[in-house]
Amino acid sequence: MSTRLPRERPPRRSFPRRTAAAGLVPAAAAALVLLPGSPLAEPGTGTAPRSGPASTAAPLPAARPVRIDIPGLRVSAPLVGLTLDDRGRLGVPDPADRNLAGWYRDGVTPGSPGNAIVVAHVDTPTGPAAFAGLDALPPGATVDVRRADRRIATFRIYATEEYEKSDFPSTRVYGPTKDAQLRLLTCGGAYDRGAGGYQSNVVAFARLVSVRPG
Repeated sequence: MSTRLPRERPPRRSFPRRTAAAGLVPAAAAALVLLPGSPLAEPGTGTAPRSGPASTAAPLPAARPVRIDIPGLRVSAPLVGLTLDDRGRLGVPDPADRNLAGWYRDGVTPGSPGNAIVVAHVDTPTGPAAFAGLDALPPGATVDVRRADRRIATFRIYATEEYEKSDFPSTRVYGPTKDAQLRLLTCGGAYDRGAGGYQSNVVAFARLVSVRPG
């Protein structure tokens, strides 16, 4: 478990929202994967990645997401709701299930105005997991989120970046947006067991581009 104490909590579903940095901590002592946990740094500086053309899709009202499909990764994974523990750390998907992702259910729902947060393992002790290869997902790749209101929100990746855990830029990742955006998070970089596992976070930035019946 992380030895760092939270400095901020992830934003809840309210406007205006506060933002927080998400670090990555071991899911279990023997696991070969790191997952979002307690914040690692104060809000970072710097501008957000270039976002490309503005969204042409109108934001949606809140609705529970149930599945995420990423054709570029050949992933179709169910989504489970994640919340904070009593120390303010974001919960993680079950590390025993390689094909599982989680969304922060107290924040923005995918397709609604603001930044929705979805996290998954990059690998587990039994092999690659849902977000394996996220670091290589190119701009233009699409992500479909199936929602409980029987609509599919399609997002387009406009940047994929890697940040060291010790210098995670929370403002850059979680800064408020007027349109509907999505952040996909997992771990990456060098794996150093003695230093606590993976040393970086991978973040894919995406924007809502279309909605269709599901």
